[in-house]
Amino acid sequence: MPIQTAEIKSLRKEFIGLATQAGSNIRLLCRRFGISSRTAYKWIKRYREQGEAGLVNKSRRPNYSPLRTSAAMEQKVLQKRDETGWGGRKIAQVLHNEGYEDAPHANTITDILRRHGKLSEEEQRKHRPWKRFEREAPNALWQMDFKGHFATLQGRCHPFTVLDDHSRYCLGLKACANETMHTTQTHLTQIFRHYGLPAALLCDNGGPWGCGHPRIELTHLTVWLIRLGIQILHGWPAHPQTQGKDERFHRTLNVEVIQHATFANLADCQHRFDDFRERYNLIRPHEALALDTPSQHYYPSPIPFPEVLPPVEYDTGQILRKVQYGGLIYFKNREFPVGKALRGQTVRLAPTSIDGTFDVFFASIKVHEIHLSPNKP
Repeated sequence: MPIQTAEIKSLRKEFIGLATQAGSNIRLLCRRFGISSRTAYKWIKRYREQGEAGLVNKSRRPNYSPLRTSAAMEQKVLQKRDETGWGGRKIAQVLHNEGYEDAPHANTITDILRRHGKLSEEEQRKHRPWKRFEREAPNALWQMDFKGHFATLQGRCHPFTVLDDHSRYCLGLKACANETMHTTQTHLTQIFRHYGLPAALLCDNGGPWGCGHPRIELTHLTVWLIRLGIQILHGWPAHPQTQGKDERFHRTLNVEVIQHATFANLADCQHRFDDFRERYNLIRPHEALALDTPSQHYYPSPIPFPEVLPPVEYDTGQILRKVQYGGLIYFKNREFPVGKALRGQTVRLAPTSIDGTFDVFFASIKVHEIHLSPNKP
């Protein structure tokens, strides 16, 4: 399905970043990006011959940068610092990626930044190594959340973010007017059409994807996701480190885009978000990826988004009940609540080892448990 220009600013660069990965499926990418295979291979050929300059119609950027004096290179380092706020390792890697053969070593760049008062010892002490856990492949788990909203000159912006757990690739960064189910589903649909479906999604316990703990009650959004075959995982309350990668992404977004800026409206926010997303995915080296970029570790999911929602199917002979108004089911001449978001859906009842107790499943997900004995809760 074609992608609107306003949604993804640099379509060609992102396509090349994904298409040149080992094992990439060019035809699948063509369908996701809404381009012909002829156009795709033309972009790939130009990129291989000319690099990034081959992706635009006319480029004023020279293929090779002239040798610079040490003073000029030092000024370049300071400029990178002012533009990005990055430290010595990231700046060194970016200069190397940009073709500066005389780029200083990372330690030298750190010394330059410190000498010019660009680094504080207090800030450096904050960056301590953490033990990292990640899924074994792209699309095994995505993390999603709303970053804390902030004011623009015409209302408030609620940034919606989706991050791949394995590669840290930012799949979605949307400037939203609210955090409703409709808004979230609309943006997730766009992301699913473009990148395919993940095996699982990790989110917190708040709306629009859950309410209550430890037993999370389904919402209309999570019911939709379960019908798509996606496993829904929830973090522990008051433990944002469960979604540590997305929380870290939020901190980077805040430092590099939000905290010192004034935004006119949501369109202005989205424009700057798109610039940041491109830089984050394709240019910015990531410490957790050995200074590779997220695009070097990500490829789209082979599971396509179904335009027609598939029905939930159960085996014959099972105990099935249709959820009625108010989220109730009727069983053994009694009514039991199983979740208002399941109204109109069919659930399965499975007897447990405890007499008179049944687990209630929607698809393969246990959503409730009911007790026929009157002294049970």
